[in-house]
Amino acid sequence: MDLKSVSSLIKMFSPTCEVLLKIIKDGTGPIKGDVDSSYEAITTFEFIFVLQLEKEIMEIADLLCQALQRQSQDICNALRLVACTKLLLQKMKDERWDGLLSLVMSFCQEHNIDILDMSSPYFSRGARARNEHSDHTLKHHYRGGGGSTKLLRLSTTLDPKSFDDPFRSGDVIKLVDKFYPDYFIEQEKVVLKIQLQHYEIDVVQHVDYKLLTSMSKLCQWLINTRRVANFHLIY
Repeated sequence: MDLKSVSSLIKMFSPTCEVLLKIIKDGTGPIKGDVDSSYEAITTFEFIFVLQLEKEIMEIADLLCQALQRQSQDICNALRLVACTKLLLQKMKDERWDGLLSLVMSFCQEHNIDILDMSSPYFSRGARARNEHSDHTLKHHYRGGGGSTKLLRLSTTLDPKSFDDPFRSGDVIKLVDKFYPDYFIEQEKVVLKIQLQHYEIDVVQHVDYKLLTSMSKLCQWLINTRRVANFHLIY
């Protein structure tokens, strides 16, 4: 997903919610249940936080992404942009994190989304059920430890613009474990590993893959070629 796509998602959040609510009200059968689940997922603090964080990251990395897309690349300039991008991401974490949280809270308040108590203890999935003690608060969890840089690095393996680099299926697994632990049950993680093996051959090595210019184009291609059914967890 690129900067334009993320910005559009944020701008279209309210209209999207209105459409989903209308379908929930008037719809019937399985589609109503699917839409209801989607609505519940996007109207959470965590979803809004990740969306706003991704926008911040994309804004910082946009110049680097544009440079890497040019056919005639100046490797020295590209390396300098990589260094600058890394420093700016660290600066965002050190100096703008509280502002990001405030922006997320304001957005949630505007759209009647429950705001989490940042001073509450954070439990990883399953830890609460095991009655384990937590030494971290939700604020520590969302602030992370170099999380923004790691999120960007792990996500790049799914970007078709990185086709010249080896496909790192392990990074996708780390992405799930680190940033989306509550979205995948253990059995789905097993299936995801299997899908990734086929994905590397059927998608990454496909001639059309090298022609895709963004994550959104990749998603459209997966749908148009009906591969989304085979790789739904990756999608």
